[in-house]
Amino acid sequence: MTSALVAVVAVALTIGIAIVATAPGRSTDTERAAQPASTATSGSAPGGRRSAATLREDFLDRYVRGGRVVRTDQGGDTVSEGQAYGMLVALASGDQRRFRSIWSWTRQHLQGDDHLLAWRWTTEGGTADEQSASDADLDAARALVLAGERFDRPSYTTAGKQMASAILDRETAQTDAGRILLPGPWAATGQPYAYDASYASPVAFAVLAKATGDPRWEQLERGSHAVTGTILANAALPSDWSQVHQDGTVDPMPSANGTGGPVVYGWDAMRMPLRYAESCTASDRALAGSIAPTLQRNTQLAAQLDLGGTAVTDSTSALAYAARAASEQATGSTTAASRDLLRADRTAATTHTYYGDAWAALGATMLTSDVLGGCATSSGGAS
Repeated sequence: MTSALVAVVAVALTIGIAIVATAPGRSTDTERAAQPASTATSGSAPGGRRSAATLREDFLDRYVRGGRVVRTDQGGDTVSEGQAYGMLVALASGDQRRFRSIWSWTRQHLQGDDHLLAWRWTTEGGTADEQSASDADLDAARALVLAGERFDRPSYTTAGKQMASAILDRETAQTDAGRILLPGPWAATGQPYAYDASYASPVAFAVLAKATGDPRWEQLERGSHAVTGTILANAALPSDWSQVHQDGTVDPMPSANGTGGPVVYGWDAMRMPLRYAESCTASDRALAGSIAPTLQRNTQLAAQLDLGGTAVTDSTSALAYAARAASEQATGSTTAASRDLLRADRTAATTHTYYGDAWAALGATMLTSDVLGGCATSSGGAS
């Protein structure tokens, strides 16, 4: 646990902004290092926004170099989360060459003997933190299993199933609320457990349950749903971090270790509605939709809100709008969702950041297509 928390503090100091860094595997998307916005309109989706396919291609072209997803706005390092995002994006685009390249680099530079992925790599020293982050591991395992089928590559399926087994063995815990996904092996040392609701992915759980036949994936889906439901029963919005006690009670926290700045709905928590809105289970989608009324109080969204929905920063993020689009789509408000996907696209295009561009592409993909195994749309619209 200690190396992961040291890494969190180091990232926060490096970025130098007045918010708390969130997790091993998560640097804050500061929306800095602006680059000129693209004026290209080719590949447009309804409303004039770029299509999900165009957003994916732009992400791969901008950030992938020799199979490494480079955080160009955050010092040029690489994190396991970014590699997993790159794999999902390449998979969704049917880009076998770049999927192979990204997975090859990931396997060579980040994967350990336990099949999990080291969190961070730098050009100066190689692996900078060997701790794994479960959101990256889960996204990568999902991408590998789906790619094995789509690209007819059994080796991908095998690798995904090996990673899936390691996640269950080393990155989950059993509580009275059910099995939950821990942020990494460092969090398994004792309870209350550090918990990030946005790491849980019902679609990934379902994909890996089908591939492995391991009943623990269904347990994990039920436990994650229960804990997320508890979080949202006590606050209008989910917090970036929480602590889950053995008896299933949940406390919102400002950081992984429970110390630091304010408790916020921010860079991490905004992924929760996207992950639950793409679920094939109505009760999961209901959780995503439950936060829509709070997010719709103001047209413009800040990159961080308190748990009641009030902005606590002047920064903006494409993810904020993609997340609201997910919550709106989960309630059936497809017109509102389309407007917010356009806002996400415009925000990403105005100020390019690795994290914002990744979620502009992934968010649009998850909400307009079933190519990643989800069910966010029942009316077609595949990109």
